Amino acid sequence: MEILTYLIYGLPIVALFVWFGRKRGRLERRSTEAHRSNLEAGLVEPVSLHPVIDPSRCIGCGNCIRACPEQPEHHVLGLIDGRAQLIGPTDCIGHGACKAVCPVNAITLVFGSERRGVDLPVLSPRFETSVPGIFVAGELGGMGLIRNALEQGRQAVEAIYAARRGNGKTLDLVIVGAGPAGFSASLTSLARKMRAVTLEQEMLGGAVFQYPRGKLVMTSPAQIPLVGKIKFKETSKEQLLEFWRDVEKKTGVRINYRERVDTVERSGDGFIVRTPTAEYQTRSVLLSIGRRGTPRKLGVPGEEMSKVVYRLIDPVQYSGQRVLVVGGGDSALEAAASIAELGDTHVVLSHRGDAFDRAKQRNRERVQAAAKAGSLEVLMKSKVAEIERDRVRIDCSGTVKDFANDAVIVNIGGVLPTDFLKRIGIHVETKYGTA
Repeated sequence: MEILTYLIYGLPIVALFVWFGRKRGRLERRSTEAHRSNLEAGLVEPVSLHPVIDPSRCIGCGNCIRACPEQPEHHVLGLIDGRAQLIGPTDCIGHGACKAVCPVNAITLVFGSERRGVDLPVLSPRFETSVPGIFVAGELGGMGLIRNALEQGRQAVEAIYAARRGNGKTLDLVIVGAGPAGFSASLTSLARKMRAVTLEQEMLGGAVFQYPRGKLVMTSPAQIPLVGKIKFKETSKEQLLEFWRDVEKKTGVRINYRERVDTVERSGDGFIVRTPTAEYQTRSVLLSIGRRGTPRKLGVPGEEMSKVVYRLIDPVQYSGQRVLVVGGGDSALEAAASIAELGDTHVVLSHRGDAFDRAKQRNRERVQAAAKAGSLEVLMKSKVAEIERDRVRIDCSGTVKDFANDAVIVNIGGVLPTDFLKRIGIHVETKYGTA
């Protein structure tokens, strides 16, 4: 009888342990292989906010792996030697879900790394800068992920609302920028019935508006003030902007487009925000202007020519042309692949590094496919030497080669608006793998 009891209750438990062990073993093998592959390809530098896992605390439960919204499409986190590990640093885009579900607090979210620093304004937990009354939300503060930027914009305005002081002659808030953080902040200020003005030098969407046509911009749901949860998955730039324009129309939120901020100056216990057409007296300022600032330039002869641009809007405009794309991040790879995929173009992609360590796996695969098809030529460890009317000269590891050329797209990032921040008095520091 006892033997029968052991068989009835014991065998299922043994079977469960065997199944769990095999499943865990498969996960460890996949993680080890993905980690090895990324190391060999030089894909080791995170591009945004990312987790650092303390192996002495990690219990290997796998909660962080299951919680990551980028998986299973990307191997961001894995299990090696019984401990969680960041195995795909370049695929991590800063969701932060891993930290929230860790039961032993083994995960810290940080910016930058020992090799690559990231310049960020110093912020309080309320998103206030070193200048009391001036706040930062979104990409400028290191939150490039749209969902996180939306949430930061909301939280920053809630903090400003909680500390507001009555004065009918002064605005409660001037919001600079109408990207994800700025749009969310504008909706929040409307919901709170604050006296607020939003200034945007271009159009609704900010950096999202500047993305190439068809670019996927969201991979997880997000919360928007006055609207609630949006359950978009794999959302394109056009779909998101159309949704936001519909929200703008339905809510009546007002945004002053084509109005660039020139200066922000202290005035009494508030600020004066000046634009080319007006000035605004306000208690608080929220900067949601992104990190790109001024596009970084190559500094080579011929760069002033009209055929040189610093962003791609529509690949179709380059149909039938010979195009040089410069850069190694997602913007560069997306531009090169999008134009090459037209079928009637020839694209040269020049990158000074030996790996696309800042680009997502999906974009690297598109580039590889286009290169295999013969419509894209990839030049690693190269740099542009000169741009001429109908050709470009590229230094390829010490050997200068000429390429026929009709257009040049430079996607090598932007210069952080440090001068603007310094004029205001905001302290900026470089993060080397710190929170």
